[in-house]
Amino acid sequence: MLKKLERVLFVLCILSVNPHSALAAGNGSSNSTSRFDWNDVIDAIIQVESSGNSNAKNGNQVGAMQITPILVADCNQILKQRGSKKRYTLADRFSVKKSKEMFLLIQSWYNPHNNVEKAIRSWNGGAKYSVRGTQRYYERVLRAMR
Repeated sequence: MLKKLERVLFVLCILSVNPHSALAAGNGSSNSTSRFDWNDVIDAIIQVESSGNSNAKNGNQVGAMQITPILVADCNQILKQRGSKKRYTLADRFSVKKSKEMFLLIQSWYNPHNNVEKAIRSWNGGAKYSVRGTQRYYERVLRAMR
């Protein structure tokens, strides 16, 4: 069944490429992430992480996308390396708009080929995620995307 879901997800990803969709977070540079429509993935992650509650808290993870201080620092480091003056604060984690920007920034840096599976698993397990450790989360996000 998982292979069938992966095939459906692949087809959806191919069909969802839209040059007017998600904006690149960061310094406005054009890259493949800026043209990829991450909306379905982001919406599913928000459902799984917080059921849409932008004030959700779980330890040091907060907001609709349950962002950690480490992810904010990582985003700021990426922005610095790209020469951008923009920076995120810990309070920005409670903003759905800014949380989505951080997601897009992380994808543009660590996932430039817009691999949806990698995006979902790394959101849960970090850049060095394990497939086994993120399997249940991955399946939950795929279900939420239906």
